[in-house]
Amino acid sequence: MLNLVGRYILRTSTVAFVAALVVLTAVIWLTQALREFDLLTMQGQSILIFLTVTGLAIPSLVMFIAPIALFIAILYVLNRLNADSELIVMSAAGLSPARLMRPFAVLTMVTTLMVGFMSLYAVPAGFHELRDLVTKVRADFITRIVREGTFTTLDQGFVFHYRERGANGALLGIFIQDRRDPTHIATYLAESGTTQQSGDESYLVLQKGSLQREDPKTTSAAIVVFDSYKIDLTQFGGNNGAVPYKPRERSTLDLLTLNTKDPYVASQLGRFRSELHDRFVNPLYALTFGMIALAALAQPRTTRQGRSGAILAAIVIVLLVRVAGFGAASLVVKSAGAVALDYAVPLLGLVGAAWWMFGPTLQRPARRRRLATAVHP
Repeated sequence: MLNLVGRYILRTSTVAFVAALVVLTAVIWLTQALREFDLLTMQGQSILIFLTVTGLAIPSLVMFIAPIALFIAILYVLNRLNADSELIVMSAAGLSPARLMRPFAVLTMVTTLMVGFMSLYAVPAGFHELRDLVTKVRADFITRIVREGTFTTLDQGFVFHYRERGANGALLGIFIQDRRDPTHIATYLAESGTTQQSGDESYLVLQKGSLQREDPKTTSAAIVVFDSYKIDLTQFGGNNGAVPYKPRERSTLDLLTLNTKDPYVASQLGRFRSELHDRFVNPLYALTFGMIALAALAQPRTTRQGRSGAILAAIVIVLLVRVAGFGAASLVVKSAGAVALDYAVPLLGLVGAAWWMFGPTLQRPARRRRLATAVHP
């Protein structure tokens, strides 16, 4: 249990942590939200859809920002305690380093558990829901928002065009080209098309047209003439109309039980591997960043002793650890042998910070024994 001083430190550091987390998340969320503003201006979606799309990205922001906010909060509290000479008074009153660290350890463990929950469950669930929602938005965009006479790229390699609107909302003079799979290019031409809704799925029914399929490698092409042809607008990519969810959009259980025989999984196996291990590595950064902040300022200092150098060194180390983590994750994509490095980066930072804090304390008994042996051989 925490005593009065421990509760005071925990309360102060928690307020600082929440403030840093909220401010940093809000700033980054705002920049991300501006990128999606075309949902309102160009695609005609409601403010509710806009807030939902941008809000589903918040868990990923919290997961990434929380360790940094924890680092900032601990540095802020320790620096303030040092500046007001409170740490010196606490130390003189007999407060041991272990008891001083207890409230920070509680906050660090709570943050680590929160990041773990975000990384393993909330973030992939949010991206999965975001993918489904964006797919529906795109389908709605095709059927109701695309302006007549314009060629619109709805997805990378997917172009939609119609000449004008006819009676009862029918689209006249339709042109669709799907080049997402460069080995199988499909081009649709139709005199007209109408939309149909079946549950949550939207379809575009083409009337009196043709479908041309071509393979650039063999320069072969096949043309099929049809009276009626149905296209599922809610499905963009994948085999047999299935949505190819990206690694970050799949649950942790899906990543643990991958079907490596699936063509999409086989082609992106490195990314799936990196995503899986990143989800387990992310919580370690909260532990590491908290320990680095404690190692920098946990020792009492007088007002004449500078703290700027220690703060700057801690910031540089955190940046180096985080950048090294990104580099290790990139290596995991290329080679399974780099998985150990992915875990080693935050763990080395954690062990290094712990040794900086406790190493001298652990060495004192051994040094005293050596001195006693030298004096009394």
